[in-house]
Amino acid sequence: MSIWSKLGADIAKTWSRYGTQYLGGMWSTLYLAVLGTLIGCLIGFICGILQTIPTGRNDNIFKRFFLKLIRVIIRIYVEVFRGTPMILQAVFIYYGLPYFTGNAARWSSIAAAALVTVSINTGAYMAESVRGGFLSIDPGQTEGAKAIGMNHFQTMLYVIIPQAFRVLLPQIGNNLIINIKDTSVMFIIGFGELFSVHRAAVGATYLYFPSAIIEMAAYLTMTLAASFLLRYLERRMDGDSNYELVLDDQITATEGTYNSPRKGTPWDEQSPEGTELARRTGLSEKGGQDT
Repeated sequence: MSIWSKLGADIAKTWSRYGTQYLGGMWSTLYLAVLGTLIGCLIGFICGILQTIPTGRNDNIFKRFFLKLIRVIIRIYVEVFRGTPMILQAVFIYYGLPYFTGNAARWSSIAAAALVTVSINTGAYMAESVRGGFLSIDPGQTEGAKAIGMNHFQTMLYVIIPQAFRVLLPQIGNNLIINIKDTSVMFIIGFGELFSVHRAAVGATYLYFPSAIIEMAAYLTMTLAASFLLRYLERRMDGDSNYELVLDDQITATEGTYNSPRKGTPWDEQSPEGTELARRTGLSEKGGQDT
């Protein structure tokens, strides 16, 4: 038996015994990655809005202090969660809660701790991306919104965020794909995702390489599907690439129904009679206004 035939037989053997568990692990991975990315994006947008609230010397001192404090907290949060591995964050969040509370408080489920970890980690990355996306919008948009009486929240909700969302969509998709792969570290706290199924199958069969091929194919399938869906969403938001001119509007309908004044007539502005008529008309209107 050739090596390829043996590999195919081992893959089929592993799948026949653990196929259901692999599919369940894929579902858990997608659930954790998608929900964690959505919550992380919400955290990022909130942080972005708080960081872009304008302040000036004429503002209340308490308002300036409060906003400065919030920005410092957000900065610390971003630097800590961007500068540490997600696997250690999961350990800190899951085991830290009972440790600091003397076992008085525990997580109700491992899935909840895993979701909080992925969401907070994604929010730290999205916070800076969202802030940059907001700053990339033309300042004239904000000035125009303020000119018609919008406050900062209304400006963000109705003017800035709809435009920034399209700019941030590739980054959101990138974070989703990263989370699909990075959820594999959640085995450290016992969460039953795709990589944990691989470890269980290898521990029972010792077929490490065949199980790894199944694992790689599963992750590749999920990331490619996410990429295609996000590209489709981007194309939908961009709109059609071809446009047709409207031919039945009022201006087009009147085309050809009128003629220019004939040369030499009093209505011809280039003729002496037309110039004299325009001058008299202007003088008569001016005299009427003076009276």
